[in-house]
Amino acid sequence: MENREKLKKMLEEVFLLQPGEFRFDLRRDEVETWDSFGVVSLAVGIQEIFGYHCTPAEAAGIKSVGDLIRLLTAKGFDFEH
Repeated sequence: MENREKLKKMLEEVFLLQPGEFRFDLRRDEVETWDSFGVVSLAVGIQEIFGYHCTPAEAAGIKSVGDLIRLLTAKGFDFEH
């Protein structure tokens, strides 16, 4: 499975998104469940799916799917394919 598909599936599960709600330009302020608990759940999901342990500051700084892709790309993950 491609990293983009893994990311989409993880975010749908972490934030309890309904079919069709996910977009790669989705922002934190658009998702009711992307609250402080959601940030912790996101960090756990990143660790489980990608094997990368986010620092608390990194996790709190993710304000959009784009931010998350940029963070993971900087850590060596490919989201182009």
